[in-house]
Amino acid sequence: MRVVVQRSKYATCNVDGKTTGKIDVGFLLFVGFKENDTLKEIDLLVKKIVGLRIFSDNEGKMNLNIKDVCGSILAISQFTLYGSAKHGNRPSFTDAMKYDEASKFYDIFCEKLKSNDIKVEKGVFGADMKIELLNDGPVTIILDSEEL
Repeated sequence: MRVVVQRSKYATCNVDGKTTGKIDVGFLLFVGFKENDTLKEIDLLVKKIVGLRIFSDNEGKMNLNIKDVCGSILAISQFTLYGSAKHGNRPSFTDAMKYDEASKFYDIFCEKLKSNDIKVEKGVFGADMKIELLNDGPVTIILDSEEL
């Protein structure tokens, strides 16, 4: 499982001209699942995201987590996180989890984030989404369950 965390001042997801998710201060998360991921990977990354201290304290140090700043999360499914261009220029997505299972995992992931008393907005799984973001910092962290 991979998650790209972007600290944001605001983020919005639009599908077919309609807003499906919108947050102010918080995280824009791009979330991808690979074949053989389990609920263990979801639990591991949810815990890491909730505790991730990448917001500045009064001294300007990255010392606060999302709950400390009353932040929100916009979670966007993105199977392309498992795209590989190792062989040629056209990416292969064979490592990405199959659509139906990944859809279930995405919903579980979002529910587990919500269970930590964090407002979570979502994109539309599998849709052509237009994402707008004001990256704060910029701060972008890549989390991979195989590296934690």
